[in-house]
Amino acid sequence: MASSLLQTDVAVHRIFPIRLLVPKLEAWAEAERERIGLWAPVTLGLGIMAWFALASPPFWLGWIALCCGAAVATHLVPVGERMRAMILGACLLMAAGCALVWMKALLIGQPPLQRTIYAAFTAEVIGVEPQPALGRTRLMLSPSALGHDALPERVRLNVADKDMPSGGVMGAGAIVTVRARLMPPPPPSVPGAYDFARHAYFDGIGATGRALPPITLVRAAAPSGMAEMRASLSRHIREKLPGGEGGIAAALATGDTGAIGLEDNTAMRRSGLSHLLSISGLHVSALIAGVFFLVYRLLALSPTLALRLPLMLIAAGAGAAAGIGYTLFTGAQVPTVRSCIAALLVLGGLALGREAISMRLVAVGALVVLVFWPEELVGPSFQMSFVAVIVIVALAETRWFRERFHAREEAVLYRLLRNLGAVFVTGLAIELALMPIALTHFHQAGLLGAFANLIAIPLTTFVIMPAEAAALLLDLVGVGAPLWWVAGKALSLLLAVAHGVSSSPFAVWGLPHFGSAPMVLILLGGLWLVLWRTQARYVGFAPVIVGAIMMALAPVPDLLVTGDGRHMAVRQPNGSYALLRGRAGDYVRDALAKSAGESSAFDDSASPFSLADIPNARCSRDMCSVLVKGRERDWLVAATRTNVRIPWGALTTLCARTDIMVSDRRLPAACTPRWLKLDRARLRETGGVAVYLDSRRWESVFREGDKHPWIPVPLSATVAPGFP
Repeated sequence: MASSLLQTDVAVHRIFPIRLLVPKLEAWAEAERERIGLWAPVTLGLGIMAWFALASPPFWLGWIALCCGAAVATHLVPVGERMRAMILGACLLMAAGCALVWMKALLIGQPPLQRTIYAAFTAEVIGVEPQPALGRTRLMLSPSALGHDALPERVRLNVADKDMPSGGVMGAGAIVTVRARLMPPPPPSVPGAYDFARHAYFDGIGATGRALPPITLVRAAAPSGMAEMRASLSRHIREKLPGGEGGIAAALATGDTGAIGLEDNTAMRRSGLSHLLSISGLHVSALIAGVFFLVYRLLALSPTLALRLPLMLIAAGAGAAAGIGYTLFTGAQVPTVRSCIAALLVLGGLALGREAISMRLVAVGALVVLVFWPEELVGPSFQMSFVAVIVIVALAETRWFRERFHAREEAVLYRLLRNLGAVFVTGLAIELALMPIALTHFHQAGLLGAFANLIAIPLTTFVIMPAEAAALLLDLVGVGAPLWWVAGKALSLLLAVAHGVSSSPFAVWGLPHFGSAPMVLILLGGLWLVLWRTQARYVGFAPVIVGAIMMALAPVPDLLVTGDGRHMAVRQPNGSYALLRGRAGDYVRDALAKSAGESSAFDDSASPFSLADIPNARCSRDMCSVLVKGRERDWLVAATRTNVRIPWGALTTLCARTDIMVSDRRLPAACTPRWLKLDRARLRETGGVAVYLDSRRWESVFREGDKHPWIPVPLSATVAPGFP
């Protein structure tokens, strides 16, 4: 037996010199022992990511089994104790992450409506979101609260403002009778578009739709509660500051973005200032910091209190109370809760005499969020928030930054310039770090955001928010007008910066859809660079470079087809896209533009814009065919435009000489194009499609065998009983 073991050990040693690496790996692990815990949320997140990336339960079980098997195998591999503990912990956390999000999906998620229906029902109102800029109000309803078990537990309806019932308070607790066209929450219309179906599933929204008049208010809501207070405050702010300034001011105070116009919203997004519009870390941190320092300074004015009371602890408690109250007041949305948790951890560190913010606190905050809201990992909000904080902390830890920007005794002018330099360098680093995330989710990244934020963040933090808060307080005695004037002028400057930056041709940089793999490589490589301390961290440059190259080389789709088959975009030699239906709405254009990475390609000014205007296209009222030029050959693409019956012979003949056939109707089996047939039946299985002609490849929204619970079974529309 001893001889056998010896022979095995020698064989392993000859194949791979494990024993030569063990001391080096153990020494490295020992040197990084204080940083190992920072990887707990990362490995937990990898398990969560695996659940979203893998298609079905057998694969999820396989992942969990693989991780658990790897954990067991650590005891069979001749490595050091610390390395064994690291690998064991990572494997168990990756298994736990997959199991955690799977469990939450089963217990919390709301299965979507399986088909489009028309229904008349009575429901309880559980949320009201006014959107005056769009002329509508968004209602969150609970039909199941009144026994409508055939409908989802939560339904989101858009109601035109003119159709809203009067005669009582429309708020949480009200009961309404409505007629509506209900649909399953829509999946991405084309590859790379926003997946609202996934978001709605974890938010408990099983159907969306539009309410049809009349809407009857059966029981009014009680005129009280946080929601009504928030709505009243938002209306008050918009009365004091009409126009775009009022919409921004209401968003800063209450999180209500419904009054922000489309042009202002677009300008804020293109200029990299959209983070100011949602209640996030900036707003919560500013409030908590303001309350903390105010309480601390006021108590410190009394020598008796300063000597006898723990001022730091009292100020931290006051800041925590303000942060929790503000979070509840603004609706306790997940991003706000996340920011509040992070701020409370910072306060806890200050109260205990620890460093205000560190990587360890960031890791603890991320771990808490992932345990309670694992689905947030795949959303841009979580990714951007934590990456931004990690960049700030990592930059502050570098010797280069400390030598140049840390506080010191010097003249006021030099101190101001140094602080502005720190803000600019930090903003630039954040912009670069967030670029792969923005390109993945939005297919656009800001290039001038650092310059815009250099003005916008100090303006918002030190002028707009304090002036707005003071104006609201002084309005209690009717003397807030001067401060509203100050806030209005500052907001006008903020909007001027946003519109000025967004109008620049260098404001944004777009890339076509390329999947999530490049972003994951860049983020993991970046985390490897900033979380470790030894020279081994420079290995992280490799995945960062590979991910960046994959992004840069992402091909542009030649053809985009939406999931309903109604809209098709064909790429032209000049880079613009011609649409099958030139009158496609803004939502469709935006989705197509983001997937293609060319926002200007879908402007009305793009020429030609309609497929019927292309010289190499032939269009009738019912159909269009177009010859698309490729590198090696030309491709004939045809698509139906109406539901008018096409003669059988003509249709089959066209299909036989067409490379790609697209239709929003079900085409007969005799219709057999030379390469690809995308009719209603096929698109129900695939969802929206992006086609790359030169590589003879196409990508779809849905994967074969995908069993994630937010994907509905495609059925035809029907009419529910009770609908007149």
